[in-house]
Amino acid sequence: MIRFAAILSFLPVLAMTAVASAQTAAEKHNSGCARDVARYCRSKMNDGDMVVLECLKEHRAKISKKCAKALAEHGQ
Repeated sequence: MIRFAAILSFLPVLAMTAVASAQTAAEKHNSGCARDVARYCRSKMNDGDMVVLECLKEHRAKISKKCAKALAEHGQ
């Protein structure tokens, strides 16, 4: 019974984490690189964020100034 109560006590934390993850994904989408990702890295979009990031870096000479600025601001 104690384990069941402990699991129930973590449910609100998990729900808040899911909401925070959704907000983070929305923020990434609005980082200024959405068009560049669609243009240069569309085939990699389902492979994960790191793969898309590497793709953007490979196309750095062609990406928009807004996207290049977003990458630079995040140490990329």
